[in-house]
Amino acid sequence: MSPASTPAATPWWDQGQHRDRRPFLTLRGAILRAVRRWFEDQGFTEVEAAALQVSPGNEAHLHAFSTALIGPDGSRAPMHLHTSPEFACKKLLAAGETKIFDLARVWRNRERGPLHHPEFTLLEWYRAGAPYETLMADCAALLALAAEAAGTRMLTWRGGACDPFAAPEKLSVAEAYARHAGVDLLATVGPGGAVDGAALAAQARAAGVRVAPDDDWSDVFSKIMVEKVEPQLGFGRPTLLMEYPTAEAALARPKPGDPRVAERFELYACGVELANAFGELTDPAEQRRRFEAEMAQKLRIYGEAYPIDEDFLAALAHMPPASGSALGFDRLVMLATGAPRIEQVIWTPVAAP
Repeated sequence: MSPASTPAATPWWDQGQHRDRRPFLTLRGAILRAVRRWFEDQGFTEVEAAALQVSPGNEAHLHAFSTALIGPDGSRAPMHLHTSPEFACKKLLAAGETKIFDLARVWRNRERGPLHHPEFTLLEWYRAGAPYETLMADCAALLALAAEAAGTRMLTWRGGACDPFAAPEKLSVAEAYARHAGVDLLATVGPGGAVDGAALAAQARAAGVRVAPDDDWSDVFSKIMVEKVEPQLGFGRPTLLMEYPTAEAALARPKPGDPRVAERFELYACGVELANAFGELTDPAEQRRRFEAEMAQKLRIYGEAYPIDEDFLAALAHMPPASGSALGFDRLVMLATGAPRIEQVIWTPVAAP
């Protein structure tokens, strides 16, 4: 049979397909209601960030869907669907909000697979004046909450299991690289946070990770993470992977007493990254420097870059000390319901090309 005559995959709206998916979707609703109640009980205000933004985010490996805003006079301005409501939420903190959450629809291009979808739901929440360790407790509470709402005692994915009611393991990135890859990560990070790409590449090769000649430190860091570290995290109990090198924490403040690492952690269960949290950086000059470095890297790798949201940098100067987290809501539902793919927990998946 020629490719042109190959039958298309059964669409999600097929009654049989929908019947199979509906139990997951019903539990999605139960988890959604439980999450909203939890935040309201904690004194949070739900907000709704606009999806159209001047900048979709300034991380090198995030890719946006772009469009144009056309005025009544025919004038055109480039706009982007946000990859996160982060910039808008931080502007709200600058405006005086103190405890907010957003169940935001977000869009990321070049991402599709069992754990990735072009359009998905990102749960973000921010606490003004709170240390980022508070968000670790929030994440643990949300795991247990989702499991209770789904009527399960374990989170599962691809044969792995994680007890959502167990106290999370706290593991620094440096400890994880040493344990799972035999890599001395901080030996490649200078006192001020500068990184040595050649030194990390040499350690990666010794660990059996393939490195390309033009890979920089960040590229090698990512390869080690994906191949050696992530697949080992969050089994039996959740893992809080914390203290990322500052070079890998574009919007997080440095850890007091050790500027080599930042107040950033990620939550893992069953080898799946669920949440990414920061003690938020509020220095506009340092934030601009990091954005410019990220966009230079993006231009080098992908031949494109996104504008910097000057309004965001202006607001940052008025933002109080705060901590914030972004949690992939669809992934949380997957693990709580045992769904094998992210499309199983999305009511109307985006059509594949």
